[in-house]
Amino acid sequence: MSEERQRGVDLFNEAWRLMETREDDDRLLHITHASRYHWGEAEECRPENLARGEWQVSRVYTVLGRPEPAIWHARRCLEHCEANGIGDWDLAYAYEALARAHGLAGDDEAEQWKAKARTAGECNHLCHSSGGVHRSATQPSTVATPLSCTRTPPTSKRTTLTGLLTRPR
Repeated sequence: MSEERQRGVDLFNEAWRLMETREDDDRLLHITHASRYHWGEAEECRPENLARGEWQVSRVYTVLGRPEPAIWHARRCLEHCEANGIGDWDLAYAYEALARAHGLAGDDEAEQWKAKARTAGECNHLCHSSGGVHRSATQPSTVATPLSCTRTPPTSKRTTLTGLLTRPR
């Protein structure tokens, strides 16, 4: 594993810790951008790693109550997915990021993205219900590490795609 990748992974996981504790929002913001940067510099970087990095940056801006940059990074996440034929749960999470960011902004687009996230999540469930490598969108799961597409998103207490789709705002 390259030094850049390890740094990106460590920073990604530290950003999650800071999102959960909210002990230092300035540090959270800078660490999240640094993680995305280091992943982009890693020789092992794949398009899905870039998409997941943009997803996390969008999520942080949403947590911090900043809709404009949250929308911008959510769009970047979706662009990485679309440009590289990335589907599955990465695409569902791109839609989820757009739904959250537009919801924060109070935009009518939030419902459109929420519906797309739900559809992509349901498709993911159907595609992998026969012993596939990913958890269904109905199980608690989230992107916890920027790994390859063949890894199952780990279960955690973090807010999930399912939570966005089923919990009232």
